Amino acid sequence: MKKLFERLLWKQEPAVYQQKDAKLTPSLRTIDLIGLGTGMVVGTAIFTLPGIVAAEHTGPAVPLAFIVAAIGAGLSALAYAEMSSVLPFAGSAFSWINVLFGEFFGWIAGWALLAEYFISVAFVASGWSAYMQGFLASLGIKLPVALTGGFNPRQGSYVDILAAVAILAVGILISRGVHQVSRIENIIVAIKLLVIIMFIVVGATAIQAHNYVPFIPAHRPGTSFGGWQGILAGTAQIFIAYVGFDAIAANTAETKNPQKTMPRGLIGTLVLGTGFFIAVSLVLVGMFKYSRYANNAEPAAWALRQSGHYLTANLLSVVAIIGIFSALIAILLASSRLIYAFGRDGLLPSRLGIVNGRHVPSHALWLITLLAMVLGSVFPFTFLATLVSAGTLVAFIFVSLGIYALRPREGKNLPDAQFKMPWYPVLPTVSALFSAVIFWGLNKDAKILMVGWFVIGLLIYFVYGIRHSIINQEHGK
Repeated sequence: MKKLFERLLWKQEPAVYQQKDAKLTPSLRTIDLIGLGTGMVVGTAIFTLPGIVAAEHTGPAVPLAFIVAAIGAGLSALAYAEMSSVLPFAGSAFSWINVLFGEFFGWIAGWALLAEYFISVAFVASGWSAYMQGFLASLGIKLPVALTGGFNPRQGSYVDILAAVAILAVGILISRGVHQVSRIENIIVAIKLLVIIMFIVVGATAIQAHNYVPFIPAHRPGTSFGGWQGILAGTAQIFIAYVGFDAIAANTAETKNPQKTMPRGLIGTLVLGTGFFIAVSLVLVGMFKYSRYANNAEPAAWALRQSGHYLTANLLSVVAIIGIFSALIAILLASSRLIYAFGRDGLLPSRLGIVNGRHVPSHALWLITLLAMVLGSVFPFTFLATLVSAGTLVAFIFVSLGIYALRPREGKNLPDAQFKMPWYPVLPTVSALFSAVIFWGLNKDAKILMVGWFVIGLLIYFVYGIRHSIINQEHGK
């Protein structure tokens, strides 16, 4: 047992990652990172979640849930900024924790990230499908019910064909190389932000002050609606919006001067994304009573149509259809790099760690693309939204606590950080506790399914990973 425990704590040498990641081309700048992060943060979530969270948990107080989530995510972003400054490797938290705490804990952090990424791709595609269907319906075009949603025989839906098509299209785009993708991403994000500003301006003309009263509805006993309980539950669901932080960090090995560029990209994304979330959610709950947004995956366009702004609504739908692709690009790009990192380390088959002539880990990319197509086309939108937050929070806890192992090694056997998390040693603990509290606010199904996900991860590690990992091979020499 002692030998097994020692084996689980074997740490990877940073030089190994530097050598292996050298095949990935550093081409991303600060503006590219903000584009990727904003594409994810101000992606599906801003067009979909404010209405759903208002109806199910917070009422008009949904902006407070975004603010609480931003505080928690912001604390984690500071930890991410220091980590990526010192350890500029693909795989983000997986690689960092492997270096700091050992392979086993790295695998656990990486496996949580995989849940986050895997489900995020499906969630974003599902949101894109909802907007596409709404736009097509406004033109009098309707798909057969069987092809319009996840598996739900009671409602007559069996597969979301549009979600699968969206994931496949983005997979093809990413396979052409990260430099070309980042340019397209930046253009899409710029257009999307302009249209969001237009929604805020036009929607503000339809605000009815009585829709804000009471701003924080009373808590309904036995439910997660109302009061601060509802705000906490809403915060847990909203946390999916901040997956963008890890999506940025996953591309550290492909970033120019990551020691300075990565912290700027992370903090810039936080400030920009949070500001837009608060503004959009305030306008949305002011336009109509929050209960009217229940089970509506395209609340912003719906609210504009109901207010008589058909042209603006259709423009918003078109931009959402294009803009949500930016979120898909960011998260599919990050998830393929995580799968690559698993293959690079031998914890999954080594073919997944191969980089092709275009500097793309194509085997990893197509594996996650095909699996996400299945998940996104079968599971319903709101189910996916709850699950992805769980993986995000687990990763945030690991990275925050990782600062305690990182800081003593800086300037010794690791480089000095160009950015340091302030108020050390207090703030890393506050950050970890904040994420833990929000995780506790998740619904029971999310926690149970997360436990099941970790059981599967442990089986894979002890049956395959522990024997095939490159650490094992190096120690066996």
